Amino acid sequence: MSRYFHFTLGPVQGFVAQARRTRDFWAGSFILSWLSTVAMRTTMALGGTIRFPQPDAAFLAAIEGKQGNAPKQGNVPNRFMAEVGDDFDGEPVAEAVHRAWRELAMAVFKDDRLDQLDPQGQTQAIWNRQIDAFWDISWAVTEDATDSAVLDRLKNWRTHLPPDEPGVKCMMMDGWQELSGASAPGMPQLRSFWEKLRNSRLTGIQTDLREGEHLCAIAYVKRRFVRCFEQIKVPEMPGGWTLHGWKLPAGVPSTHYLAAAPWLARVFHWAHIKKQEDLLQRFHDEAYELTGAHGEMDSNICCIREAPGRKLWKALDGSVLYEHMLENKRLWADTGKAQQTLEHLRAIYRESGCGRPSPFYAVLLMDGDELGKQMSDAGKQQHITEGLAKFTNGVQERVYEHNGFLVYAGGDDVLALLPVADALPAAAALRKHYLQCFENKPVQTSISAAIIYAHVQVPLTRVLHESHSLLDDVAKERTGRDAVACRIWKPGGAPHQWSQPWEVALAENEPALQTLARHLTNASHGDEQFSHRFLYRLMERFEPFSGDQGGMALDDATLKALVMAEYLTTLRAKRLDLKVVEALMDALIKQCRPQKRVRNEQDEVEIRVEPGFQRDGLRVLRFLAQYGETGGETAHG
Repeated sequence: MSRYFHFTLGPVQGFVAQARRTRDFWAGSFILSWLSTVAMRTTMALGGTIRFPQPDAAFLAAIEGKQGNAPKQGNVPNRFMAEVGDDFDGEPVAEAVHRAWRELAMAVFKDDRLDQLDPQGQTQAIWNRQIDAFWDISWAVTEDATDSAVLDRLKNWRTHLPPDEPGVKCMMMDGWQELSGASAPGMPQLRSFWEKLRNSRLTGIQTDLREGEHLCAIAYVKRRFVRCFEQIKVPEMPGGWTLHGWKLPAGVPSTHYLAAAPWLARVFHWAHIKKQEDLLQRFHDEAYELTGAHGEMDSNICCIREAPGRKLWKALDGSVLYEHMLENKRLWADTGKAQQTLEHLRAIYRESGCGRPSPFYAVLLMDGDELGKQMSDAGKQQHITEGLAKFTNGVQERVYEHNGFLVYAGGDDVLALLPVADALPAAAALRKHYLQCFENKPVQTSISAAIIYAHVQVPLTRVLHESHSLLDDVAKERTGRDAVACRIWKPGGAPHQWSQPWEVALAENEPALQTLARHLTNASHGDEQFSHRFLYRLMERFEPFSGDQGGMALDDATLKALVMAEYLTTLRAKRLDLKVVEALMDALIKQCRPQKRVRNEQDEVEIRVEPGFQRDGLRVLRFLAQYGETGGETAHG
């Protein structure tokens, strides 16, 4: 008689989402996928057959050291189900994960010779305590393949408690002690330990560890494991197989680089066409002398890769593309060199006519809707497994085509970082792909998306945390699933958000807000500040009618009349096709009316107009008109 082994590894958010830079974010997702694959491979070695999700063939081959296209992104969910025999024991699977993690951590510790920084052994004691206590593994064996909630029930009465952590805390992982063992922030021991490490001439340590940064063991592994991952080889894993690592890129695109990517690509094209390569070369030479690194050498952003220009020009750290970063004297030891770099950067701003790079990037989070409920139907499990495997295999291509960086794609989850202009189109493309993967299958499913347009100065950890609440609370709960929610997050200001069901948000398979933004920035207006002025005046006009009830006091006809009047007044004496204008204003009003997917009495899904008026929809539209089309920052800020 078959039995079913259910396995889960956590904490997911505690490991992945606590990040100070893009690379931390990526590293957490990758390591989690690697460890999940270790669990799957061990289960298979012990006689089990993975039933859900479909194992990733490339990951399975890579961990056994087989030649091929080894994965560079995390794409394996943290939980799975396998069909096993009556005598199957899950404890060796859990031990395999712990062993893989300990071997990875010890490789980092030895490769960076951390024991030499602390002859008394305090650092190693902290390291061992944290590495041994971090992961929370749950497993169960059932006789029912549809009992997918068994692990959730286990979590209700079983609590994983990490050890008490004394001393100064890690700057990445909340609550964990940093590695020097200093008992207070001002102690010389703290500064001495981390300065010695930064000055140790280890490969990449100057870029991997910022000045003044102190980390715990878990965060340090995330930050440094790529430097030694290729060396990992662990024989005699439970079930009799050998675990391997493989070569990984040492860098991933920073948020500054992603935000600037469309602008940078346009500058490369301009320099090539106008024969201004010397200007870029001078800027490169100054910037490289300032930073001492080509930190984006391994970044692979489509628009930059396809643009003309030398590879070294494309590899400069994204921070040197921004005035505010070069003007910040705390960031640079040589402030004179920073000033010289700034002067060359301003020359590019001035001569290219490309404006300035956008200070915003986008975090895109997507998740399938209520797919877990259907897993309880044994007749649907294989269809769901096949559909999700097909979806996962197609995510990387679509994110790349939209100039993004894929952090994670596994099951029905996607996490990616993109330039502002590409986030909504990428989300729409991924939704289309998702629905196609379930065509002609007896599975009813949809996918929701959350997009946060974040300023580069907003801490990444906060952005990641907010993206989950935006997806769960706004796109799914408030808007009814199969929906998209967007939020603008500027430093020091209140966030602005907009959401709609996908059926409303898309017009002819294109994001309607993006189409409206493109029209409002159209050069035929003869006024580059038209969109800014028009939408600002609309926001003022509709302030009394926003909120839960006020907007319903204006029917669509009255709203349309007001919007049309404001549009024509702003354009003054321009000759316009009124039918085109009316269609655009209808689309604008539609996007600003709150709407929600609901089930009616016949259990059919319908779109219901909610009370109120989404004045923030105008703010998001204005933001996209400013940052989402040109890829740069225009004069009106």
